[in-house]
Amino acid sequence: MRYIFKKIISDKNIGYLFLSIIFLIVGLINPKVTIERDIHNYIFVVDISQSMLTKDMTIDGEKISRLDFSKKLLQGIMDQLPCKTNVSVAMFAGVSVAATYTPINVCDNFSAISSTIQYLDWRSVWSGNSRIREGFSSLARLIRSFPQSARVVFLTDGEEAPKLHAFNTRDLSQFQGESDWLIVGIGSEEGSAIPKYDSENQLIGFWSNESFALQPGIAQISESNIGSRSDIIAFSESDRYISKLNEKYLVEITSMIKGKYVRGDSVNTVISEMNNIPPSWRDDSELPLRNLFVTLSLIFFLLRFNKFITSISFLKRNKKIIG
Repeated sequence: MRYIFKKIISDKNIGYLFLSIIFLIVGLINPKVTIERDIHNYIFVVDISQSMLTKDMTIDGEKISRLDFSKKLLQGIMDQLPCKTNVSVAMFAGVSVAATYTPINVCDNFSAISSTIQYLDWRSVWSGNSRIREGFSSLARLIRSFPQSARVVFLTDGEEAPKLHAFNTRDLSQFQGESDWLIVGIGSEEGSAIPKYDSENQLIGFWSNESFALQPGIAQISESNIGSRSDIIAFSESDRYISKLNEKYLVEITSMIKGKYVRGDSVNTVISEMNNIPPSWRDDSELPLRNLFVTLSLIFFLLRFNKFITSISFLKRNKKIIG
């Protein structure tokens, strides 16, 4: 045994071969180490109410709707998320949030998630109104029904319809939801008219100012109906209701729920803010070391092989010199 050990020490080729065999055996055993890792679960909520059809966003010089911009933004975010991330895609309209599925792995299900984003459509709405404050509470209840907790990324223009007043303004001081929600503002300060489409997605007009008028006479009957959006279409420029990103309002309500606000101008901007959100939880995970040891085995085997090639090249050069 002592002789073999001395031989290994004295001859590098044998030493490399010995180490290669040892690492290969260890690799076949496949040892594992336990590490603690962050688990990131997200639910991406997209406002699909009618104000999100406003075309005041620009990509490559072309005006597109807030909804289409949100879909492109969301797809860009998916492209950059690490494979261990779990995501869900949900739609918001009226006072409700509907999740298409509970969070699933972004890499294993990338095609399905991309299809979900692609087919987000305003025609899926179950209500013509959008009451964001009420939606926050609905979303908090939805997340509590998930098998595992999820962080929120909510894409909206901040347009409340009907307009808020004393009867329909939910108090968020007692909001019961997790902190660190990220609210992403979609839209421009310039604003534009809100288009109205038929069931075939053909433009038939624009929403009028009267469509957003308050209806105080309904207050005694049902507070939830106050100021509901009427079906009036504006046919002249002066009658059109101009919708803008309500950034001031979004910042205000985000602070009420102890969340964070960012304008959704680019994928990198949103990703940067998402990186500041704490993980959903931390978990112990086993990290297999097979690939590491097999790689080391291959490296030492190639080193021995390289020594052999170098020796042959040296002998050939010397033979030519002697000859």
